[in-house]
Amino acid sequence: MSRAAVIQMTSGYEVEENLRAAERLLERAADEGAQVALLPENFNFLGLRDEHKLLAAESLGDGPTQSWLATIARRLNLWIIAGTILVRAETDSRRVMNTMLVYNAQGECVSRYDKIHLFDVDVPNKPGEQYRESRYVAPGSSVVTVDTPIGRVGLSVCYDVRFPELYRTLMEKGAEVLVVPAAFTAPTGRAHWEILLKARAIENLSYVLAAAQSGLHPNGRETYGDSVIIDPWGKVLKRRVRGEGVIVADVDSKMQALLRQNFPALHNRVLK
Repeated sequence: MSRAAVIQMTSGYEVEENLRAAERLLERAADEGAQVALLPENFNFLGLRDEHKLLAAESLGDGPTQSWLATIARRLNLWIIAGTILVRAETDSRRVMNTMLVYNAQGECVSRYDKIHLFDVDVPNKPGEQYRESRYVAPGSSVVTVDTPIGRVGLSVCYDVRFPELYRTLMEKGAEVLVVPAAFTAPTGRAHWEILLKARAIENLSYVLAAAQSGLHPNGRETYGDSVIIDPWGKVLKRRVRGEGVIVADVDSKMQALLRQNFPALHNRVLK
């Protein structure tokens, strides 16, 4: 049996302030026995305007947030799935990558995932409210899993959750736990957040860890929150509805393996 933590935040545009908040929450996760902790999307920076993403981006392997993550992971002896920070795109100076980095308990960055599906949406029933993530963010192209103390983790971010084919590919790579750090809008969160997360858990017989941004941010954006840990049968084990906080639950790999054996939906697939 292993233990995972999911962290919910209300991040703003002050990186140092966000990192102080994240450090307090990671310390709580470690105190509660977590071996792996998941941070939300944009945990270190949510700018006042989209173009500020270009100013906040770090070079891969070199930057204050990455140095901080390595130090905290090592100090707390904790794996940290940092989902996400902004990383400079190597081939496009006009855009950045929305990047998840995974640090082991020795403070080494052992994996990277660049968000594939970008949120370009006109929000329903909100005239004039639109999001164009692709204006300043370049999409990733690689599907990534990483071995951790809670099992093999499949990496995804926010809007990715609407595309089940990504998770089928993660299954083919042996994923046992799916992570979904997010900054879901309030209207789409109310409509779809929980049902999409449960669907990804049930159809893949996988644990789902979903770390959300929550509340009203300095840029005026409202995010939905409702961070959850869901088991492979679709049961919500822990939930944080609003505000900053930490939830922790056990990941039972033996139960999951038995469930996949007794209910072989993944093996019964016909269309691939």
